[in-house]
Amino acid sequence: MKLTHSLPALAAIAALGLAAPALPAEPELQIPNFSHLRAKAIDSVDVTLDGFLLKVARQFARADGQGDAALALLDDIKSVRVRSFDFDSDDAYSRADVDSVRQQLSAPGWSALAEVRHRREKSDVGVFLNTDNGKVLGLAVVASEPRSFTIVNIVGNIDLDKLAKLEGQFGIPRVSTEE
Repeated sequence: MKLTHSLPALAAIAALGLAAPALPAEPELQIPNFSHLRAKAIDSVDVTLDGFLLKVARQFARADGQGDAALALLDDIKSVRVRSFDFDSDDAYSRADVDSVRQQLSAPGWSALAEVRHRREKSDVGVFLNTDNGKVLGLAVVASEPRSFTIVNIVGNIDLDKLAKLEGQFGIPRVSTEE
């Protein structure tokens, strides 16, 4: 087969590929392990709950009588990951590490719920939702300051009505007003 005969076919295939809608981003973020920062940090938190460990957390919540709202929310969660580091000096970590996570949140499917930036304090906080067909499939929080950063990623069917029922429990502030 000559290349000139396959050019129209290749062009048609390429055009179809360009016309295809962008696939939504996965709700599970690719979070670096940040092992190179543990020795530098004065405090670090590394939490990964999924699979068996999440099942154990559900059982502890039931045993502690944590409430139906918490259990209903936990039943739909697939994983929870938290990475948090505090340092004793400014710029002890590379902003590129955190920015690699933030870049994932600009992909289709993710939308910003809130973004707060303080130029003078050099702090950024973003809360993002991953949605598909009106369902919340993931939640991410990325907060950074010169001496600290925290990344939280929750994956699963997050029912916002169930989440609202947790107000006032587990340290979650009450934000709604009842009339």
